[in-house]
Amino acid sequence: MRNLMSLLLLLLFCSIQLTSSGPIALEALPTCCFEFSDSKIPLKRMVSYYRTSSSCPTQAIVFRTVIGREICVHPTTPWVKDHIAEVNKRTRTTTTAKMPSTTV
Repeated sequence: MRNLMSLLLLLLFCSIQLTSSGPIALEALPTCCFEFSDSKIPLKRMVSYYRTSSSCPTQAIVFRTVIGREICVHPTTPWVKDHIAEVNKRTRTTTTAKMPSTTV
């Protein structure tokens, strides 16, 4: 009886170990770009951007549009730096406008 209990406990421990070391969730995987846009994207359609993970084979900038589309571009493309600066300026202005002022 004691051997059976020990065996069941060992089996339970092994099954817990297997499930905790299961595959990584899809949300935890980095987003990498494998296709890049060659055309210049209109600035008025850009809402935000992010850089791909350093674990990706090719570094990229991903612009997110008003309708939620994500477009990969090479960071060395000439117009990309201007778009990034403008999106940063817009988000800083929006954030500053939403913050309440505190006067003493």
